[in-house]
Amino acid sequence: MFGQYSEIIVAFLGGIGFFLFGMNTMAHGLQKSAGAKMKKLLEILTKNKFMAVLVGTLVTGVIQSSTATTVMVVGFVNAGIMNLTQAAGVIMGANIGTTVTSWLVSSIEWAGYLNPIALAPIFVFCGTFMIMFSGKEKIKNVGEILVGFGTLFIGMSLMTEAAAPLKESKMIMDSFVVLGHNPLLAIFAGAFVTAVIQSSSASVSILQTLALAGLIPWNAAVYIIMGQNIGTCVTALVSSIGTSRNAKSAAFVHLLFNVVGSVVFSIAAIVYFTYFNTAMGESGISITQIGIVHTAFNVSCTIMLYPFSDALVYLAQKISNFRSKPEDNEDELIHLDDRILDAPSFAIESCLKEIDRLGRMSLENLRLSSEALLEGDDSKVERVYKREASINTLQEAISGFMVKVCNKDITEEQNKMMTSLFHTVIDIERIGDHSENIADLAQYKITEDLKFSEKAVEELNEIISLTCQCVEDSLNALEDMNVSLASRVAKQESAIDTMETDLRIAHIKRLTNGECHGASGVVFLDTISNLERVSDHALNIAEVVTGSDLAV
Repeated sequence: MFGQYSEIIVAFLGGIGFFLFGMNTMAHGLQKSAGAKMKKLLEILTKNKFMAVLVGTLVTGVIQSSTATTVMVVGFVNAGIMNLTQAAGVIMGANIGTTVTSWLVSSIEWAGYLNPIALAPIFVFCGTFMIMFSGKEKIKNVGEILVGFGTLFIGMSLMTEAAAPLKESKMIMDSFVVLGHNPLLAIFAGAFVTAVIQSSSASVSILQTLALAGLIPWNAAVYIIMGQNIGTCVTALVSSIGTSRNAKSAAFVHLLFNVVGSVVFSIAAIVYFTYFNTAMGESGISITQIGIVHTAFNVSCTIMLYPFSDALVYLAQKISNFRSKPEDNEDELIHLDDRILDAPSFAIESCLKEIDRLGRMSLENLRLSSEALLEGDDSKVERVYKREASINTLQEAISGFMVKVCNKDITEEQNKMMTSLFHTVIDIERIGDHSENIADLAQYKITEDLKFSEKAVEELNEIISLTCQCVEDSLNALEDMNVSLASRVAKQESAIDTMETDLRIAHIKRLTNGECHGASGVVFLDTISNLERVSDHALNIAEVVTGSDLAV
């Protein structure tokens, strides 16, 4: 008897392995195919809570895991990209999106000649052919989706065949009857299995496989589904360890939403199966009916709790001992979090935000160092040095995160973008270096009590103003991917080159005529040289937007 069960267990576990591998492969292919479309969903999120629900549904429908979506949400909140109200909407939508898998599985019953189990080998063959023999990335992505889809259903077939003999086992049948009569035990079982495999979609599909073998009564299935929705919160809660209180609150919103919904519907199910329809509770449930229950539960929970989402957020904040997050240090990452690496499109978008922030810091240092030079302000020199240290620290952290993104399964287009952004980070850091050089010159000018002539001050103001505008326009062009603004940077850079040459010649004449002190002249010439180099780096940043050489 033990030998028989061991064979069944081994075969069933093998089927689960195929199923999980197929689901993961299909999700990767879908995510890469979605690419730029998923990248724009963050902009939609800023509109309202209802749109956040729709986005949560769509994203989870694509990546086939509400757990993965919620972990990403925790990362977004921790990175300051998303607020808790938006997060609550996405989490509600994620629970609806996760029902897609159960409907794919239930198609075994009602798809007829298009039964995915029968067609699974064909999907795997076609997908493998596309991956191996196509040179186009889009076709390879489709092939990956097909391989994952086919493997998923091959796993389903193996699980179904392995579970079929269990229908003859009175012990197994009785165990599910016990679960049906013990809601707490059934909820715990569903939560435990889901927490272990970290996917409610997968655990529901396993439940459907057992139902296909005729093992699961209605009441046990309903209670297990309630538990599965609680178990899917575990990964997000673990993921929130070490995050901001805001991010912890997002994880608790997920837990509260699922726990409240599961408690309400479990009580309703207990009352119904105990007092109104005992026969139905003890009768077998089909895989399509499990899909209906799973969908009805998640949609109903969203409808029921949507009006109270603000209350859920408030309660989650209280549970996580929420307080206003202190102001971030400049050398700490704000928009980047390892939890969003599973969504490369979002991770790249976040890299752009953090790079823009780094660029604004370098621009501020350029302005501050120039003011220190012209005003002879010691305190501004010290502020430049302090921020430059933060810029260097932040540059290393951003580069490290970008390496992690590149190690993910990203498209060729995304890889090219990341390569360009690596150079951009270096250019921004170089702007910071030149700003520090100007601060050094300011410190020397202050220490030696040097003075500029009125003409020199006028000329410096002019080139400083144009250089700062050039850097600001390059950052704005990168932020909005504005080609016309990037082209303007090229003209500004050319004008700065010409201005630097003209100012150098004019200043050398002043030195020759004895109109300017020699040491002051060196400071002047070194300053305009640094400013000209800054404009070169600004041009490099602008060329990322156009993808070509903009030099005039």
